[in-house]
Amino acid sequence: MKSSIRRSRRAATAVALGSVLALTATACGDDGSGGAGDKGNEGSGKGTITFWDNNGGVRTDVWKQIIADFEKKYPDIKVEYVGVPAASVQSKYDTAIQGGGLPDVGGVGTAMLAEIAAQGALEPLDSRISSSPLNGKLNAKFLESVKAAGGDEKTYTVPTSANNGTLWYRTDLFTAAGLEAPTTWTKFYTAAGKLTDKGRNKFGYTIRGGEGSIAQALDATYGQSGITSFWNGDRTTVNDAKNVAALEKYVGLYKKDTPSADVNNDFTKMVAQWDSGTIGMLSHNLGSYADHEKALSGRFKGLPNPTLDDGTRVQVSNPVDGLGLFKAGKNKSAAWKFIEFAASHESNSKWNETAGQVPANTEAAQDAWVQQSEPTRLAAEALNGASTKIVQLPYYLPDWNTISKADNEPNFQKVLLGKMSAKEFLDTLADQLNAAQADWKKNH
Repeated sequence: MKSSIRRSRRAATAVALGSVLALTATACGDDGSGGAGDKGNEGSGKGTITFWDNNGGVRTDVWKQIIADFEKKYPDIKVEYVGVPAASVQSKYDTAIQGGGLPDVGGVGTAMLAEIAAQGALEPLDSRISSSPLNGKLNAKFLESVKAAGGDEKTYTVPTSANNGTLWYRTDLFTAAGLEAPTTWTKFYTAAGKLTDKGRNKFGYTIRGGEGSIAQALDATYGQSGITSFWNGDRTTVNDAKNVAALEKYVGLYKKDTPSADVNNDFTKMVAQWDSGTIGMLSHNLGSYADHEKALSGRFKGLPNPTLDDGTRVQVSNPVDGLGLFKAGKNKSAAWKFIEFAASHESNSKWNETAGQVPANTEAAQDAWVQQSEPTRLAAEALNGASTKIVQLPYYLPDWNTISKADNEPNFQKVLLGKMSAKEFLDTLADQLNAAQADWKKNH
């Protein structure tokens, strides 16, 4: 067994053990699905299938609408919905792979795809897609990301949406300060300084220092350095001198133009802090649009992350979300019908309009709401634009999540607090990534 996969599995299983009984109880409604070693079968195309939503609670309502529409079209199929919080979904999948109780269909984004696919839990979907009405209707770049993340160029999840890094900014504060929109990194740093007034508890920016900090820091780093590839041969570019300089400048905002509490910011705290109305800019993604609209009622806009002064935009890849068909399912034909339906024009448009994300279905991406929602439209243009350079993060590495979260989020906090230099941080990250890449190459 591959050493990196063993290491990743052990970490995921350890996290899951404390809740294994509760998870098994939840999975009891599954229609006969088992562990990763069970090959399952096509089934009758009728009966009950189980669907795990990988962001339960946040998108539950729209999924229930889609399920109701599906059951109306296919009255012989019933979908049991299980909403799983995003923070615990990977540990739940790992527990079910080890002990049985996998769903028939589950939300599987590219960030966790390699870990699940490496354990043999997912059905390759290439032949199903090629003979499906979805053939030719899925965004080609999203499909490329899915294939790259799986590690063997197979399609293990049907893409449904893509998020994108978004720089949200307060239009009222920018107008009052006579500032231009932060379309470039130069304008971004100018605005961060000009909008800060510590004596009045006003800051130009809020930085993500807690959970989820690494991908956002890398986005800012590569965006400024202009480096367009994550690898130079089999060595990562993450600690290139240009990236070190870029990260130093970015973390230099902390406590100068950001609140000191930002060192503990996860996305919930960060979004709530920005929505309170005293901070000029926030880097998050399209998913927080509804929160901003509710709190700030039109006094803000969202742009793709800033460009270099020459107009070149470099950004790291954002996870593509999708729906996976689990190999252990006992009714794969019914489960596939649900995936086809959920990824179809109408359903995909409905889901993404609610989430404010970029539809994977190319027909849905042309719908009026996409054109009317400026942040989503601009994100779609950035993702598909010729002037945008995407640095593909190595989601295919089974250890990617461990390296980019548990291993290095505490180190990033040390950088913010001045206890570790940006170079030390990036060198540590690079050493781990190079080792993981070498291990992966050895076994592939």
